[in-house]
Amino acid sequence: MKLKGQGLHNDSAFSQRRLTGKELPVFMRNIRQKHLSDNVTFLCIGTDRSTGDSLGPIVGTRLEEHGFPSVVGSLQHPCDADNLVHRMNAIPKDHVIIAIDACLGVPASVGSYIVSGKPLLPAQSVGGGLPEAGHYSIAAVVNVNGPKPYWTLGMTSLYQVMQMADEIVRAAVEGFHNS
Repeated sequence: MKLKGQGLHNDSAFSQRRLTGKELPVFMRNIRQKHLSDNVTFLCIGTDRSTGDSLGPIVGTRLEEHGFPSVVGSLQHPCDADNLVHRMNAIPKDHVIIAIDACLGVPASVGSYIVSGKPLLPAQSVGGGLPEAGHYSIAAVVNVNGPKPYWTLGMTSLYQVMQMADEIVRAAVEGFHNS
């Protein structure tokens, strides 16, 4: 995942930055203050076939369980490289999209989140050619980037992924349901 393009907002609340899980609710609240929650879609990218890349579908499943009305990508119906374009095209054009994906990074960033008011480019760490996704983005750094990204994602700690998914869901609940 890399971030690219112009987002909906250029203010500092949405500039690309690295956050901890405790800081994520503020990012979500800032989005909520600018958009009606009925017009927000969570685009949870990933597959259930790779531990590291399962973050998106886990987040999507948990958001659905919390009653979020518009979620694309879950464990039952992943939004992955094979169907991303089709799934994105099905999102209503008036919706603001928060794209959520796992990524690999430097050792000091593992366990943190790269957030932005710009789209992300899914599958960049594994050489993918997927289109940019989202108006806002959350990239969870689940492991260290290295010479074998597919292997690294497959060998990523499920505990790490689950902890990070919990933090994203908690932030969404605090930001959208408790605002």
